[in-house]
Amino acid sequence: MLHASRIKTTVLAGVFSALGAIGVHAADLTVGANIGNVPWEFEDASGKVTGFEIDLVNEIAKRLGKTVEFVNTPFNGLFPAVQSGRINMAVSSITITEKRLQSVSFAQPYYDSDQSLTVTAASGITGLKGMSGKVVGVDTGSTGDMWADSHKGEYKLGEIRRFEGLQPAMLDLVAGRVDGYISDIPALLYYAKDKPELKVVERIPTGEKYSIMFNKGDPLATEVNAVITTLKGEGFIAKLHQTWFGAKAEDTTSTVAVLDMPKAK
Repeated sequence: MLHASRIKTTVLAGVFSALGAIGVHAADLTVGANIGNVPWEFEDASGKVTGFEIDLVNEIAKRLGKTVEFVNTPFNGLFPAVQSGRINMAVSSITITEKRLQSVSFAQPYYDSDQSLTVTAASGITGLKGMSGKVVGVDTGSTGDMWADSHKGEYKLGEIRRFEGLQPAMLDLVAGRVDGYISDIPALLYYAKDKPELKVVERIPTGEKYSIMFNKGDPLATEVNAVITTLKGEGFIAKLHQTWFGAKAEDTTSTVAVLDMPKAK
């Protein structure tokens, strides 16, 4: 994927088109997203940008009466982009953390997650205990990156190799340049479901919650949060969960339950 690419959608018309740069008719909302992050935001076989968070943001924009443009951005680039105002908000299965709340704002969460370890089926590795001295792949700046770094000694991990997205990491994993990949479990289960050469061998409990990210103190966060409350009440986000994961979201999860906007302590 070209990180400089921009994908614009006029929400009310439901049309996507690729743009080389922002034109004079720029959208009302510019949303950064790491396109290629299945099943949240990615290109399908026809080249159409789709995914759980694409559907969610489009619906939010529709409720706000605004158009939206998705800007393909590496995950680690989403934070400076939203802080500088180059984008209005960001999605890409972004976990709310206390550290992040010091510099950005989030709407209420809409998905609960954990980390995971993925290896090749032929590797014989059955879990983290088998990663001693092995090369571990992570996404730069992700919570998987943070987890691997803080648990490197505990599991005697070898080199931590950082990637800008799922696809390049998976290429290196299959090629044997890394021995395992630590990242969010929903994305890995979705990616590996039709790839017998890959295996998600361990769920790593981290208790993460995903949300939409904004520049700190941006009033747009409050507006979007209110729309998310409405969408949860209507069951819209639960339907997205059913569509993209083929399973019912439990009533106690942030996909269904209305929660407060997270605040820095």
